[in-house]
Amino acid sequence: MNKNQKVFMWYKVNELWKQGLNKSQISRELEIDRGTVRKYLAMDEQTFMLWINKPHRLSKKLSGYYKYVKTLLESTPYLSAAQVEDRLKESFEDLPKVDSKTVYNFVKTIREKHAINKYKEVGSRQYQKLPEVAYGSEAQVDFGEITMQSGEGHRIKVYFFAMVLSRSRYKYVYCQRCPFTTQTAVYAHELAFNYFNGIPSKIIYDQDKVFIKGENLGDVLLTEGFRSFCQQYSFETIFCRKADPESKGKVENVVKYVKYNFLKGRTFQDQNTLQEDCLAWLKRTANAKLHGTTRKVPYEQWLIEQSHLEPYRDTPEKPLILLPGYKVRKDNTVAYKGNFYSLPIGTYKDADTTVLLDDKGNTLDLLSDVNTLVASHKIPLGKGVLVRNTDHCREKSKTLQQRYELLLNAFGNTPESQSYLADLENDKPRYFHDNIREILKAINNANDRVKTETLNFCIENKVFNGYRFAEVLAHLQNEEKQISEASKINISKVNVEPPKESIAPAQSSIEIYETLLR
Repeated sequence: MNKNQKVFMWYKVNELWKQGLNKSQISRELEIDRGTVRKYLAMDEQTFMLWINKPHRLSKKLSGYYKYVKTLLESTPYLSAAQVEDRLKESFEDLPKVDSKTVYNFVKTIREKHAINKYKEVGSRQYQKLPEVAYGSEAQVDFGEITMQSGEGHRIKVYFFAMVLSRSRYKYVYCQRCPFTTQTAVYAHELAFNYFNGIPSKIIYDQDKVFIKGENLGDVLLTEGFRSFCQQYSFETIFCRKADPESKGKVENVVKYVKYNFLKGRTFQDQNTLQEDCLAWLKRTANAKLHGTTRKVPYEQWLIEQSHLEPYRDTPEKPLILLPGYKVRKDNTVAYKGNFYSLPIGTYKDADTTVLLDDKGNTLDLLSDVNTLVASHKIPLGKGVLVRNTDHCREKSKTLQQRYELLLNAFGNTPESQSYLADLENDKPRYFHDNIREILKAINNANDRVKTETLNFCIENKVFNGYRFAEVLAHLQNEEKQISEASKINISKVNVEPPKESIAPAQSSIEIYETLLR
């Protein structure tokens, strides 16, 4: 608001107050913040005029960050002043120490000067304030998820686990790419216990399927994995009734805080980097700033609370995260997020055929049930796209094995031939089938001596290419042909057979082989 609008609003606030409206009603009527109503009512007309005419200047300490904050707000206008403060701390190690209210006024001035509007979230929940609990007596747990943008513009869904100690408000957050299972939820608990340096007496939960498999009038049936975990550590589990989020309002607020102060507007790089950034955010902001309700710093309160927690002496062990399974269609494709991704012909066996899917943001890996890579594709930006590898258009599984066995038999299934084919596959695994096909084609009419000599030459000189193998074999065949023709000519000219000891075998010049290796 400009100066004239503020003057008008002051008179309007006082007029409605005299009519008997309370502060909340005035706030809704004039569509201004309740804090502004309270501030205007606290000033008489003379005090208000002095305040309104007082020049408001930008903080000199933050003036050097004006351009950065302006660019940040223009690209992500929905960021709150608290988020901007956190981004400043993250990006500038030499940021001067200023009050959060100073940052708020700094951000507000930039918004007003450049007309950068912040779009308020609608439909926010209301929670009932509960009395404070004893140190170490309680923690609350919940899950959240949000869609982030990768550096290449892809949409990445991130899932996170949050636990907060109810008295100190000390928080822990664990992020991952896959939806949480009982195993990963248990792992996140142990990470939190390790981070808190102890275990609270009881933990409050939603009725989430990773924890419970049923409820019978208040009797909760825990999943096998979570029940075993609870028996290992002596904390009491309390599950809220359905549609009763107020019972764990502290962690509900933490989930919202993680979404809109840390994750929103942040670019996803990879899971490990995100978790490192999250721990840094917890240290500098979430657990280091004055809490809005308790008016105390969570970290300082945790220093008191940790002595009231049960000791945690184990080491968290990360479980094998199972990738989600997707049905293979009859046309040997997998449908994922509006696009179709090809698999090698023959992958589909029946209606129960599935592959594991690992979405890495830019690429999509499709794996067998034993985590063997079947196919890898780049994820397109559009929808309805068939992403196809042309190599998938032929069935290779049977023919590759058949040709491999034919080739081994052609060489007599010797240890040398087995070793050469193994080296050939290791050198160029994606072209192994093509190399075998070329070698089979080359040796089709060759005799055993030429085949063996070619194999030995390629082993000795590390020639792992079907075309080069064929060149060596063709040269040796041509050389053998020349020697044979020369022998026929000599026999026709000489009627008397020379002594056997005078016949020397033909030898190839080393220069000939060297030309094949160039």
